[in-house]
Amino acid sequence: MTKHEIYTAIDPVFRELFDQYEGPLSDNLTAHDVEQWDSLGNVQLVVAIEQVCNIHFAPQEVSGLPNLGALVDLIATKTAG
Repeated sequence: MTKHEIYTAIDPVFRELFDQYEGPLSDNLTAHDVEQWDSLGNVQLVVAIEQVCNIHFAPQEVSGLPNLGALVDLIATKTAG
């Protein structure tokens, strides 16, 4: 999947989980930018993305990701083949 395809796929998931956030999704977006994006929200986001993209993350892969761009890059790696 391209980055554009990934953002298109995860946008509805992100908007449903974090319904108070109305800004754009971008590589630099972090949990500090989204009021509802706490530790539980992060787990929910990862699980939902796994389902939407039909992939699986190991806990060590997603712990400590600095921003949404890093998550999107990880998704791109997992969906590349």
